[in-house]
Amino acid sequence: MPSLRAEELSLSIAGRRLCDKLSVTLHPSENWVILGANGSGKTTLLHTFAGLRSPDGGRVYIDETAIHRMTSRQRAQHIGVLFQDPETAFPATVHETVMTGRYPHLDRWRWESKEDYRAVDMALAAVGMEGMTQRPLATLSGGERRRVEIAALLTQDAPICLLDEPTNHLDLRHQIHILELLADRARRSGHFNISVLHDVNLATRFGTHAILLFDNGEYLHGSLSEVLNRANLERLYHCRLREIRDEGTGWFLPM
Repeated sequence: MPSLRAEELSLSIAGRRLCDKLSVTLHPSENWVILGANGSGKTTLLHTFAGLRSPDGGRVYIDETAIHRMTSRQRAQHIGVLFQDPETAFPATVHETVMTGRYPHLDRWRWESKEDYRAVDMALAAVGMEGMTQRPLATLSGGERRRVEIAALLTQDAPICLLDEPTNHLDLRHQIHILELLADRARRSGHFNISVLHDVNLATRFGTHAILLFDNGEYLHGSLSEVLNRANLERLYHCRLREIRDEGTGWFLPM
């Protein structure tokens, strides 16, 4: 399975530095989270990892190949992206939407195979949407649509998944189910996830490593045990927090 490496990565928007010379390597079976205040550059960093945005400095590599040298098809075979609030330009059913995840794997002019249909069925079952295959997307609730988008990501079966707020619109039960599903997939198959999250306690529960984006280009990264503590989080979010320990795990609440 491939690894993803950022080397001396620098990002800025409107003259404001988001991160300065970030170097980090992300390995198979890990579950990374990106945390930071609003406007800190979390989505920008995620899009740069995906090759959707050019950095101001530095490079992103998949193994030893610079991502900007890969074709769109090659990137899609390695990286799946879940956007924060994707827009659909054309009417589509649940099944049609999830099948788009198979397109990076289809040869030109080849129709979908039984294996592709099986992958769609398995992904819809995994997110609890198996009974809604012919429903138009426009008739779904926000949470149902989010689960369809995650099912499309699962059918893509890319070894690297970049997820921008994957719990958007999901109720508590589905938040836990989806994050457990993604974390278990990484552990079992050697895939790995990089997720932008706003809920620190979900990061604590499901993450293995974190990137914290501070102001003025500063950052921290490492295992959760190294970087996720009250002092770092109070500096990150500019508010006081209370830490509650339970069976060795810290849970953080705003004061």
